[in-house]
Amino acid sequence: MASSMPSTVMISSRMDSICRPCLAANSGLRYCRPRAAAATAQFSSTNKLKLEPLLIGGVISRQQPRASFKAETYEANQGETAPPSSAEPAAPMNRLKIGIYFVTWWSLNVVFNIYNKKVLNAYPFPWLTSTLSLLAGSTLMFLSWATGLVAPPDTDVEFWKSLFPVALAHTIGHVAATVSMSKVAVSFTHIIKSSEPAFSVVIQRLFLGEHFSLPVYLSLIPIVGGCGLAALTELNFNMTGFVGAMVSNIAFVFRNIFSKKGMKAGKAVGGLNYYACLSIMSLVLLTPFALVVEPPQQWISGWNVAVQNVGPQLFWWVMAQSVFYHLYNQVSYMSLDEISPLTFSIGNTMKRVSVIVSSIIIFRTPIQPINAVGAAIAVLGTFFYSQAKQ
Repeated sequence: MASSMPSTVMISSRMDSICRPCLAANSGLRYCRPRAAAATAQFSSTNKLKLEPLLIGGVISRQQPRASFKAETYEANQGETAPPSSAEPAAPMNRLKIGIYFVTWWSLNVVFNIYNKKVLNAYPFPWLTSTLSLLAGSTLMFLSWATGLVAPPDTDVEFWKSLFPVALAHTIGHVAATVSMSKVAVSFTHIIKSSEPAFSVVIQRLFLGEHFSLPVYLSLIPIVGGCGLAALTELNFNMTGFVGAMVSNIAFVFRNIFSKKGMKAGKAVGGLNYYACLSIMSLVLLTPFALVVEPPQQWISGWNVAVQNVGPQLFWWVMAQSVFYHLYNQVSYMSLDEISPLTFSIGNTMKRVSVIVSSIIIFRTPIQPINAVGAAIAVLGTFFYSQAKQ
C-alpha cells in the first residue's frame, strides 16, 4: 500500500552522449533536456504516480512504484566533474591497481624477451618473427571484437590517416629491435635501447625546435656514457646488433612524436583498441617486406633445420613469443590511461632493469664488471632523465 508521505526515487545512468527521454504516462513528468557533453534532469512530485514501463539504458523496467519520482542522468565529459560517489575506488585501491599493471607489464615483457631470444637462437628469421608477433596480436583483437569481449573502436578516416606514420615508425622500431636481438644478447640490446631518451632530446630539439632544461641535458651524460662503456666492453659485440638497437631507438622516438600529433586528429580511441589498430596497420606494412627480405623458401628450410636441433617445442616457443609480445604492449598502452607520464617513464626504466637482469641469469650471459657498471650508469641516467623531464 502506497504511503501518503512524499518519497524520492533516484535513477542515475551513464549515457553515451545525451540522456534518453524519460517515458511516463503522467503529464507531471517532463522529458530530460539533453546537453552537449552531459545531460542532467531532475523531476519531483508529491503526487502519487503510476508509471508505465520505463526504458532505462535500453532495458524495459516493469516496476510500477507509487511514489514521487526523481530521475538524474549524468555523463562526465571534457573537463566536467562527475558527482561524488561512494563507489569510487579509494587511493590505496588505485595504487594497488597501478602496482598490478606494472607487475603484469614487466612479467609479460620478460617472458616475451626470453622466448623471443630462444626462437631467434634456433630460427634466425627476425623479419618473419616480427611479422608473426603482429599477426598474433591482430588475430587476438579481431576475435575479441567478434565475440564481444572488447567493444570495437569507433574510428574514422582521419584516425587511420594519423595512425599511418605511427604504425610506420612502430614497424621499423619493432623489426630493428628483433634484428638486434638475433645478433647480440638480450641484455646488450636493452642496454643500448636505454639510450632512447638521448635520441628523443636531440630529435625534438633539431626537428621540432623544442627546448629542454639544464637538468635534462645533464641527465643525458650518464645515459650516453653508460651505453658507450657497455658497448666497448661487450664480449660478444656485433655491429648489426648494435645498429639495430640504435635504429629502433630512433624509430620509437618518432613513433612517440607522431602519436602525440595523431591523437589530436580523428576520433579518440582507448589504449587497448589504439594498440590493436596500430598492430593491424603495422602488420599490413611489414608483411610485403618480410616476404622479400626472407622468402618463404628460406622459412621452410630453416624451420626443418631448427626442428631437428631443438625439437617440436619450437612451435610453442614461436606461439609464446608472438602472444606475449602483444600482451605486454597491450598492458603498457592500457596503463597509459591510468598513470601519469612520469610514472610510466619510471616503470619503463624498471622494466629494462628486469629484462636485463633476468636475461643475464636465464641465458647465463657472460658479463664483465665494467660492463655491468656501464649498464647500471645508463639505466640510472634514464631514471634521472624521467625525473628531470617533469
